[in-house]
Amino acid sequence: MSSPSDSTACDLYDADRPLNMRCACGRNHGRGAEIGVGPGDKLEASLMKALFPDDSVRRNFLRAVGASTARAAIASVLPLGTLQAMAQDKAPLEKTNLKIGFIPITCATPLIMAHPLGFYQKQGLNVEVVKTAGWALIRDKMLNKEYDATHFLSPMPLAISMGAGSNQVAMNVATIQNTNGQAITLANKHRDRRDPKTWKGMKFAVPFEYSMHNFLLRYYVAEAGLNPDTDIQIRVVPPPEMVANLRAGNIDGYLGPDPFNQRAVFEEIGFLHLLTKDLWNGHPCCAFGTSTEFIEKNPNTFAALVRSVLTASAMARDPKNRELIAKVIAPAQYLNQPETVINQVLTGKFADGLGNIRTVPDRADFDPIPWQSMAVWMLTQMKRWGYVKGDVNYRQIAEKVFLLTDARKRMKELGQSAPDGAYPKFTIMGKVFDPAKPDDYVKSFAISRMA
Repeated sequence: MSSPSDSTACDLYDADRPLNMRCACGRNHGRGAEIGVGPGDKLEASLMKALFPDDSVRRNFLRAVGASTARAAIASVLPLGTLQAMAQDKAPLEKTNLKIGFIPITCATPLIMAHPLGFYQKQGLNVEVVKTAGWALIRDKMLNKEYDATHFLSPMPLAISMGAGSNQVAMNVATIQNTNGQAITLANKHRDRRDPKTWKGMKFAVPFEYSMHNFLLRYYVAEAGLNPDTDIQIRVVPPPEMVANLRAGNIDGYLGPDPFNQRAVFEEIGFLHLLTKDLWNGHPCCAFGTSTEFIEKNPNTFAALVRSVLTASAMARDPKNRELIAKVIAPAQYLNQPETVINQVLTGKFADGLGNIRTVPDRADFDPIPWQSMAVWMLTQMKRWGYVKGDVNYRQIAEKVFLLTDARKRMKELGQSAPDGAYPKFTIMGKVFDPAKPDDYVKSFAISRMA
C-alpha cells in the first residue's frame, strides 16, 4: 500500500492534495512519473483515478471516510498485494506501445478494465484502448495492422483465418472475453408475441454475421420452426445503434450485447424476451486476440498482453467486484453508459422491462478458457447457414485458431486454475453437442441451408 517515506512524496490518499497525472511535488519519480506517484503505487493510483475521475470528489471521499478506511475499501475489491508482488517475466518485450481495439459493450470488460486498473502497465505495456464503431471496422483495422490486438466476436478469427467474408489472414483467439452476456430484446409493442412461432415477418438486428448473436438467433427461431433466411429479416447493426433503431421502429428486436439490452429497458422502449444463457448456459461471446503474425514477431509482448487480460478476467469473475468494475468502465472513454445500466448487467440484478426485478448472477460471466469445442460448434453453424462451403476440417481449424494451450500456460503462470481437456460437450436448447461428430450435428437440423 502507498506509504510515502517523506513529506514531499505524493500520497494518493491525502485529502488535501490533488492526485495529478503529474506529481504535485515536482519530483522525478522515474518510470511511472506520469501518474504522479512512484512505481509501486501506480496500480492504486490508476484505480483511484478510475473510481474518482473528479479529484474534488476523491478528496471529499477521503475526508469523509479517512485514509485507512479508503485503503481497506480498495484492498477489499482488488488483490493489490498479489498483483504488486506478481513477478513479471523478465523476457524483453519486443513492442511496448500497443493499440487495442474494442467495441463499447460489457463483453469487453476484461480488456477495457485492464487499462484504468493498470494491468497492462503492470506487465510493462503502454496500451491505448481504442473505441471502435463496429465489427467490420475492427476486422479491417486488424487486417491493415492498425491495431496490434483486439476485441473480437469469437467466430471472427475463425472466419478471417478461413477467408470467409474477408481476405484470408491467420488470426488467433488468446482468451474468451466473456460467456453469456447477451439477450433477445423486443420492442414494447411485442409484449404479446412471446412465442417465436409468431415472429414471421419481424425484423431483427445482430451485430455482425460472424457472431454468436447471429448463430444463436438463427438457432432459436429455427427450433421454433421458422427459417431465419426467409421467415424473418436479420440485419447487421452496430451495437451502439441498436437502441436507436428499436426506438425508430426500424427493427422489432435484436439479439445483442449488453449494455444495449438493458439500455432499451432503461429507455423504456423494449423488454428482455430472454437471456441467451437460457439457450446455452456458458456460451462464448466475445474474445481477445490478434494475428498469428503479431504473435510470431512479438511472443513476449503477446504473453504479457494475455497475462494482463487474464488478470482482469479473474477479477471480473468474482461477483464482489462487479459494482466496482461497473464504475470503472462506465466513463465516456470506455462504455459511455449510465453506471446503473452497467451495474444491472454485471451484478445480474436487473429490471426486465416487464415489471419484474430479476436476480441472475451469471447473466454475464468472464470465463476466459478458449475451449476448442466452442470453435467447432461455431464452425458447424457457419456450415449450417452457408457461410463456409464444402468439407471443413473442424479440429484442425479449431486448434490452429483457438490457443487453448497458451491460455492454460499463462493462467498457470498467474496461479489461476486451468482445467484440463479441450473438447467438452455442451447442451444448447436441450440438445447435446458432441464435438467429435460435427457433420452429424450439422445434418441433424430440419432447417438449414444444407437441407
